[in-house]
Amino acid sequence: MFQRRVLPIALTLLVVLVGQGANSRPVRAYDDTRAGPTPPRLGFLDGDVSFWRPGAEDWAPAQVNTALAAGDSLYAGDGGNLELEIGPRAFVRAGANTELGLESLAPGYTQFKVTGGHAAFDLKRLSRGQTLEIDTPTAAFTVDRAGYYRVDVDENSTAFSARHGGAATVVPASGETTDVGEDQQVILEGTESVQVNVNAAPGVDEWDRWNYDRTAQLGEVPRSAQYVPPDVAGVDDLDRYGDWREAPRYGHVWVPRDVPSDWAPYSTGRWVYDPYYEWTWVDEAPWGWCPYHYGRWVHGDGFWGWAPGPIVVAPVYAPALVAFFGAPGVGVSVSVGLPFVSWVALGFGEPVIPWWGGVGFVGRPFWGGWGGRRVVNNVVVNNTTIINVRNINKFQNVNVRNAVVAVSREQFGRSRVEHVRLDPERAQRLQPVRGQLGVTPVAASLVPREGRGHRPPERLRARPVVATRPSQDTAERLRAKGLNPAAQTAAPQPRIVKPHRGPQGGPEERRQRPAGGGAPPERVAPPPPAHGERRRPEGVGAPPERVAPPPPAHGGRRRPEGVGAPPESVAPPPPSHGGRRRPEGVGAPPERVAPPPPSHGERRRPEGAGAPIERVAPPPPAQGEQPRPGRPDRAVPLSPRGERHRPSYPAVEGGAPPPAPPVVQHERPSRERDVQPLRGEQPGRHAPMPERVQQPREAPRPPAERESQPGHKRPSKVPPTGPGDGQRSPD
Repeated sequence: MFQRRVLPIALTLLVVLVGQGANSRPVRAYDDTRAGPTPPRLGFLDGDVSFWRPGAEDWAPAQVNTALAAGDSLYAGDGGNLELEIGPRAFVRAGANTELGLESLAPGYTQFKVTGGHAAFDLKRLSRGQTLEIDTPTAAFTVDRAGYYRVDVDENSTAFSARHGGAATVVPASGETTDVGEDQQVILEGTESVQVNVNAAPGVDEWDRWNYDRTAQLGEVPRSAQYVPPDVAGVDDLDRYGDWREAPRYGHVWVPRDVPSDWAPYSTGRWVYDPYYEWTWVDEAPWGWCPYHYGRWVHGDGFWGWAPGPIVVAPVYAPALVAFFGAPGVGVSVSVGLPFVSWVALGFGEPVIPWWGGVGFVGRPFWGGWGGRRVVNNVVVNNTTIINVRNINKFQNVNVRNAVVAVSREQFGRSRVEHVRLDPERAQRLQPVRGQLGVTPVAASLVPREGRGHRPPERLRARPVVATRPSQDTAERLRAKGLNPAAQTAAPQPRIVKPHRGPQGGPEERRQRPAGGGAPPERVAPPPPAHGERRRPEGVGAPPERVAPPPPAHGGRRRPEGVGAPPESVAPPPPSHGGRRRPEGVGAPPERVAPPPPSHGERRRPEGAGAPIERVAPPPPAQGEQPRPGRPDRAVPLSPRGERHRPSYPAVEGGAPPPAPPVVQHERPSRERDVQPLRGEQPGRHAPMPERVQQPREAPRPPAERESQPGHKRPSKVPPTGPGDGQRSPD
């Protein structure tokens, strides 16, 4: 008995572990890079709302839980309202007589268009790195931060306002960008020559208050948020239409209310063809978003429950989480006839075998966004197990009564039909589909409901919009499936503009613009002034052919042009750090070149003032004579022996002079200092300076005591100040 139970399990493990083939791959925790972006969800509609997808025969009635693709459009007729959910606490709403289109859907960038009417972008939260673009007939608006934004489009103008911390960039048809801050409104009039006016935002009206009320109805932290990843939309619907229960094997599961006893997941809706995700499930239940695009379904104790699994950082959207059956050649007799297509909801931890995506992704086991344990053929596997997709042939929910749903292949994805349930015995003999379904979509497969919806007026459909990038083109994908996206008159192509800052576009450009507009047409904007410099007005005090002088050094002042300088004089080199520029033509012959820069810590002496040109350091004072007071940073004169002479300081109490100020050493003490001539010194005219070695500083002592000590030697860092003999005077 024991062997009968263990042997099948052992064989299953052996097949899973050693299965090899062209479609085998290692299991990974988060292989979601090729799954695709999360599409916006139509979460609410009121009144007359129509839907259109390129390739469809005509506009059709809209359906809640429809996943929008690039190129889709929605139209709210008279008295209608609609709401798109583009993320948790991020909504796009359109009012009556408004056409709203989704132009592009890419990771981090979503592009909408509004050709007429009024729309609100209520972004309580916006994911980091996410950018929205709103295209209108007069301008494109770029939004990258949370806030409340409203756009109103009529025949001749567009009004855009930002509130609640919002800010946006306006790109009109000319491309010259303008910024709109919080509590501001920009009004644009015209299409070619657009007039832009920015002013304070007007007060809220009835439609704004309706938007505020819609958002206020959603709790800041719904109860379901503690079980569902934060980036999943539709969490609030779970609190309104179901309850959470704790299951020992699966953790917390959500159980829907008011469902029939024979109900099963993926049985009350239809399959719609998406240009990117291909066959996508659209459920009719108002809560039918989270449980059909994330997590797994489990059955126990007579009820179905949705298990989101352990919370993950990055949940991944899937068009559906089912296993398909019905490959050609399956000999199973059912009432729908052959051939047929059937499916079942995936159980806890089972992989989805993608039927969408590119080469290398289709037909491979995929656990993207699932954080729980992984199960293959009812056996738990680890992250290093090699899985051969051809060996995946058992699914948990196949054994549940009425869990497998089937339709004829001719009716799949074309209308809402009565689903036929397969009993577990016959379902066990079905062959799983490992990859694309092989069902060709038709025009009716592109819309979520049958019937004809109200078309927007032609004046709205025929209006081109301004955009900063081209819209995504899905025509090639649809043609590859045999569809004709040009069957319906397509909207005109957007006018692509390149954003740039114009003369009035920003504060920096307005500062650099010459007063009075005196710049010639070919003149480009001059470079910004140096730090601390004031720009000279153009055309004042300078000959027409004179070019702008180079900016002064840090801290310098620019000499007024044309004052005290001959016309042929060129701009002098910038002064050294801390120096002041000498006025040209004062106290210096024309052929005199700029003197060498002063030594470290020295201030430049004004040229031609009180000293001949050939004068170098002043002679040392006589013995007992007080030196002339000077600035501490002035150059120290040389003694007759070539040593530096420091002025003596008044005697302090005790008869000992104060210690000499420390010598600043810029080089390492272990290296010899290069001898540098003083300012104005000619090479070879004076003896070289002795080496200066940094010594430890000691307390001052009387001269007699220092000289009486054997081996006394004056530290070389303090040069002698006495005359001639190099000894300090006792007094």
